[in-house]
Amino acid sequence: MADRLTQLQDCLDQLAKQMYASLMYTLHHSAPLPIPGQPNQYEHLLPITNGPTNGITTHDTPNANAEQQQAAAANPPANADNPARSGSPVPDPPAVFASTLRELARDLIVKEQQIEALIASLPGIGTSEKEQVERIAELERQLREVEEERKEAVREKREVLRRLDSAIVGVKIP
Repeated sequence: MADRLTQLQDCLDQLAKQMYASLMYTLHHSAPLPIPGQPNQYEHLLPITNGPTNGITTHDTPNANAEQQQAAAANPPANADNPARSGSPVPDPPAVFASTLRELARDLIVKEQQIEALIASLPGIGTSEKEQVERIAELERQLREVEEERKEAVREKREVLRRLDSAIVGVKIP
């Protein structure tokens, strides 16, 4: 298992990726607001209304709007302004878009809480600088003691090996 700082860095990287993915989803799957007086390229995705659409009223031809939407969805015009033909994603319906945004937001919150938990578990949080310096000095002293013990063990090992070699050399094979 990785140390806490590596875990924290991994979580921050994941959070950045999640934020980027959320922004890209919002950018590519949200329907833009119509500009007054301009044609709406996403009209075929809008719910059926009782008002006029492209100069055709529903009272003139009751199914004209529904027929237009079905025809536009089934066979969108091949121009550069149409996202369905240009390769860019088509906006999600409002309910799906809102649900997905809630899920993305929940994922971001969970990742942020994981990051907070990792930060809270880091050593030194909640202690003063003086206490941390004292703790480092104590650990350095312990490290020097352990290093001396290791050196002594290496010396003993060498001595035992030397005696073992001399004992083996002293034994004559008949």
